Amino acid sequence: MNRPIEKPGALDLPGIAAGRLAPESCALNFTDAHPPLNPLQALLEAERCYYCYNAPCISACPTGIDIPHFIQRIAQDNVLGAAETILEANVLGGMCARVCPTENLCEGSCVRQTNESKPVEIGLLQRFATDAYFAAPTKPMFTRAAPSGRRVAVVGAGPAGLSAAHRLATLGHDVIVFDAHGKPGGLNEYGLARYKTPDGFAQREIEWLLSIGGIEIQCGKQLGRDITLSGLVAEYDAVFLGMGLAGVNSLGIAEQALVGLQAAVDFIAELRQAKDLSAVPVGRRVVVIGGGMTAVDAAVQARKLGAREVTMVYRRGAEAMSASAYEQQWAQINGVTIRHWAAPREILGSDGFVTGAVFTVTRDENGKLVETGETFTLEADMVLKAIGQSFVAEPLDLSLVLEKGRIATDPSGQTSHPKIWAGGDCRAGGLDLTVEAVEHGKQAAIAIDAALRA
Repeated sequence: MNRPIEKPGALDLPGIAAGRLAPESCALNFTDAHPPLNPLQALLEAERCYYCYNAPCISACPTGIDIPHFIQRIAQDNVLGAAETILEANVLGGMCARVCPTENLCEGSCVRQTNESKPVEIGLLQRFATDAYFAAPTKPMFTRAAPSGRRVAVVGAGPAGLSAAHRLATLGHDVIVFDAHGKPGGLNEYGLARYKTPDGFAQREIEWLLSIGGIEIQCGKQLGRDITLSGLVAEYDAVFLGMGLAGVNSLGIAEQALVGLQAAVDFIAELRQAKDLSAVPVGRRVVVIGGGMTAVDAAVQARKLGAREVTMVYRRGAEAMSASAYEQQWAQINGVTIRHWAAPREILGSDGFVTGAVFTVTRDENGKLVETGETFTLEADMVLKAIGQSFVAEPLDLSLVLEKGRIATDPSGQTSHPKIWAGGDCRAGGLDLTVEAVEHGKQAAIAIDAALRA
C-alpha cells in the first residue's frame, strides 16, 4: 500500500535541500512497497493455480523455473521444497521475486489471465517461498563438486556475474569475482528503488549465495584501472564479463555543468547507500527525462523524499514506454505527473544551478518521431537523466566483436575470444532484466565448464 507523503515546511524550501521530511516520515515512505503474503494468503493463491502441463508461464520465465511445481509444493505446505525448485533454476530467485516485471513475463502468460483477467500471483508466491527459506535455511541447498583445479575470473558482481560464479563453484571450479564498487550486487545493490528491496535483502541473499564456497570477491577492482582483460586471460582458465553498462546516454542537447543536473542512476545509488534517507538532498521541483524503470524509480523516490512536484517527460506515448503499465500506474499513484510526446530541447540554469527545462512537443508521423515546433518550459531545481545506459568498451584491451555497442556472443555467451564469455546488460541482444542476467550467467557457466573439461 502507498504511504502518504507528509509535507512539513521544509517542502517549501527552494532549490535542492536535505531534510524535506523528518527521518521517521522518510522511513515510513520507504518501507516495503509490496508487503509479502501471509501463509493463509499464500495457500489460497497457490490453490488458484491449474498446475498446467507444459505451462506457458515456464516458457515466459527466462530462467525456466518450474512454476506449477513450486506453487503446488506451497499448496502442499512444503514451502522449503518450493524454494528449492525456485533456487535450483534461479539462484537469485528471492530478488527476482521482488523486481521482475512478472506482469509481462510469467503472470502475463498465465492461463487465468486469459480466462479471468487475473493471473495467479506468481511473483508474490515466489517471494513467499524464498523468504521462508532465507529466514530459516534448514540445510545447505547446494554442494560443490570435486575440485577441478581450474580457476575462472568473473568481472562484475551483479546478477550475471554472481549467477555465473555460483554455478561454476558448484561444478568444482575456483572463482575470483572482481567488482569496481565497494559492495557486491551490482544493479541489485545500487540500481533499484530502495522501497523494492528494503532491510538489506540484496546483501543477505549474496551472503547465502557465497556460502557454497569456492568464490572470492574482490571489491574496488575496476577493469582497465586495477586489472586488465589480457591479464585475466593469461592468468585464468576462462573469463566471464558481467560488468553491466557504465555509460549514461546523453540527452542529445547541450548539457552545461549545473548543480541539479545528474544521472538518475547516480541519484538512485545515493539513496540505496544512504544511512539516513532524510539527509539525501532532493529538489522542490524535479523533472525526470525518460520512460523506463529507472525513470520511475527515480521519480517515485524523489516524491517519497519530499519533493513537491515531480514530472516524468517521455518523447513518445505511454504504450512505447519501457516501464510497464503497472510501473507507470505506480508512479502516478505516488504523485508523479507523466507527460508524453515531448523531447528535451534545453536545460535552463542560473548562477550554476538548474532552473528548468525546455521541451519540444513531438508526434508520430508514419512511425517516425518528429518535432512539431511547439515548446513548453517546466520549472525545476533538479533534472534527472534516465534515457538509458551504454556499454563502455574502453577498458577492454583485447579486441572483442561488438554488436550495436555491446559484446556479441553466441547463445551460450561465448564471445569472439575463445576464453571469454559475457552476460547481462553488457551482452548484445538482451532484455536488460535481472532475471535474464541470471540466466546468462548460469548458461555461460555451463558452457565454460564444458569447455574446461573438453
